[in-house]
Amino acid sequence: MGSDHYFSASPSSAENLRRIRVTLGGRSGEVTTAGGVFSPDHVDTGTAVLLANTPPPPPGGHLLDLGCGWGPIALSLAVQSPHATVWAVDVNERALDLVRRNAAEWGVDNINAVLPDDVPDSVRLRSIRSNPPIRVGKQELHGLLERWIPRLDERGDAWLVVQRNLGSDSLQRWLAATFDDGYSVARAATGRGFRVLKVRRHDAPADPTPA
Repeated sequence: MGSDHYFSASPSSAENLRRIRVTLGGRSGEVTTAGGVFSPDHVDTGTAVLLANTPPPPPGGHLLDLGCGWGPIALSLAVQSPHATVWAVDVNERALDLVRRNAAEWGVDNINAVLPDDVPDSVRLRSIRSNPPIRVGKQELHGLLERWIPRLDERGDAWLVVQRNLGSDSLQRWLAATFDDGYSVARAATGRGFRVLKVRRHDAPADPTPA
C-alpha cells in the first residue's frame, strides 16, 4: 500500500473489492472486504483470538467495536446480541462503508458504523471489544483508550487483543496505572502470540455535564 495505511481516513489505494467466507458469532456467510482496510483477505489472527476468548456480549445496551475495519467484531456482536446497539467505529471511511454493506447483507440492523465523533456523548457502553490499531503509535493509542474506556458503564468491560511482541505487556502496565481508580485490569487469555486484556469498571461514571 506504500504510504496508504488501514488507519487512513480516505485510502488512496484501489478499492479492489473481494468476497471472503467467514464464521462470526456462530453464523457462517460471505462478507465484502477491500484494499486499504485491515486484513482484507481473512479474519486476522488477533481478532480470531479475541473472539475465541471473550464471553458472550451483553444482550442489550450499547456495545463498541473500536477500530472496526470491515466489521468482524461488530458483526459478531450484532449476531449474538440482536437487541443491543453496536457502534462500529473507525476513521477509515472505506471500512465504515464495508461494515454497512456487510450488516445489510447479513440482515442485522443494530450496527451503527460511524466516525468516532458521531457517537453521541450520552452513550454509555456495556462492553468494548477491540483489536486496537497498535501501529498508530503509543501516544495515539493511549489517547484512543483514554477517550473510550471512561465511557464504560458501571460493571462494563473492555476486551483488547494485542500482539505480545508489539507491546501487550507494557500496554497492560499502562492500563493498570492509568485506570487505577474504579477499574481492574487483567490478562484474560494468551494464544498464538497474542494477549487478551480485560479492563472492568466497578464504579458508576459521572453523568455527562451539558455544555
